[in-house]
Amino acid sequence: MIAHQYGWLARTLLLAALAGWFLLNPGFQGSQRSALAAGEMSQDQFDQRIHDYILAHPEVLVQALQSLDQRQREAEAAQAKQVLKARADDIFRDKQSPVGGNAQGDVTLVEFFDYNCPYCRQMAPVMEQAAADDPQLKIVYKEFPILGPDSLFAAKAALAAERQGKYLEFHKALYGSRTRVTEAVVLKIAGEAGLDVVRMKTDMQQPDIQALIDRNAELAQALRITGTPSFVVGDQIFPGATDLETMKKLIRQARAAK
Repeated sequence: MIAHQYGWLARTLLLAALAGWFLLNPGFQGSQRSALAAGEMSQDQFDQRIHDYILAHPEVLVQALQSLDQRQREAEAAQAKQVLKARADDIFRDKQSPVGGNAQGDVTLVEFFDYNCPYCRQMAPVMEQAAADDPQLKIVYKEFPILGPDSLFAAKAALAAERQGKYLEFHKALYGSRTRVTEAVVLKIAGEAGLDVVRMKTDMQQPDIQALIDRNAELAQALRITGTPSFVVGDQIFPGATDLETMKKLIRQARAAK
């Protein structure tokens, strides 16, 4: 059943891609479509010519799918930019999202992350260094636990730690773990960081903490963010880990565009 559904979807996408390609391909424009429009050939004859053309030029299948894929990426990027503009307050100025760096900085860097994502762990010192090198940089942390229940527990614990004024310290300590961040690891690190663990566990159950995580997930979906880490700065949305110099370049571009 599943294989049948995927086969149907693939055929549908392929036909759509081919239709678009033939409409735009100058090699197939002109006489063929003009003849159809003028009634000089039937739809069946036109379809047969398309069939014969594909057999003679199978490379058009690849070109059609590549064209469709490129157009889809461009459309999604344009839609994400519209969301970025319309929901700037949610992205850059959400009062419930933890903040690092200079809270009054002139450029805001937003990170969507998961404590069990190895690439997020790789980016932690990069983010820390970027803030140290740029006294006007504000960092907004968007808890985005997509790697299972352990990640969700860690995200809730971090947001609960914010209520004790220890978010950044706890955030850094979680990334310092050299093992998977499980519930046991989270509680151990919380105790070592000087948190009131009993209070933290109680605060983790508060509805507004789950609501914030849900809002982050909804916002990520609207921005077409599907993995971690992902970053937003200025009008740029970029996925994946990067190096410090690239990060600084994006921050400079955002500052210059203000």
